[in-house]
Amino acid sequence: MSNTIKIVVAVAAFVLFITAAVFAYNHLNQRGVVPDDNGSSQGEERLKALDFTVFDADGRSVKFSEHLGEPVVLNFWASWCYPCRSEMPLLDEIHREYGAAINFMMVDLVDGRRETVEKGAAYIRKEGFTFPVYFDIDQEAAVNYAVGSIPMTLFIDREGFIVARVIGAIDATTLQQGIDAIR
Repeated sequence: MSNTIKIVVAVAAFVLFITAAVFAYNHLNQRGVVPDDNGSSQGEERLKALDFTVFDADGRSVKFSEHLGEPVVLNFWASWCYPCRSEMPLLDEIHREYGAAINFMMVDLVDGRRETVEKGAAYIRKEGFTFPVYFDIDQEAAVNYAVGSIPMTLFIDREGFIVARVIGAIDATTLQQGIDAIR
């Protein structure tokens, strides 16, 4: 193969790679926290939040649907997850500020091995966090929301529609944007 043909093939491959990268970025960016005028994320159809049952620290069952009518920050985490631990102080600070107006549901993904109720509760006590913590013992919430990576935070408006979702540790600006979108 001549050098000219090799260069043409390399340029074509590079253009194809850039095109794929731009497509992937745009597709993933549609899941961000910037709502459009109708309250849905990036013009997508509004998604109704799914109901689930989790348990509080005393073992009492709590249904997500009990919180309908209030805006909700729904966060999935585990005590072994470093990015989860890194965002917890910020989430607790915002909970202290907005806790009367916005319901925070901090859902610990309990698998019974790597994460247990005892480990999650001990971590929360040790750090002194004040937000409400729930334990997804049956993985119902994780399944309903297809949680494949943590931390994951959803912002749900008072009508029960998911306004935005953030996968990965949340920063202060993004958290405030999500709060503003559901207030």
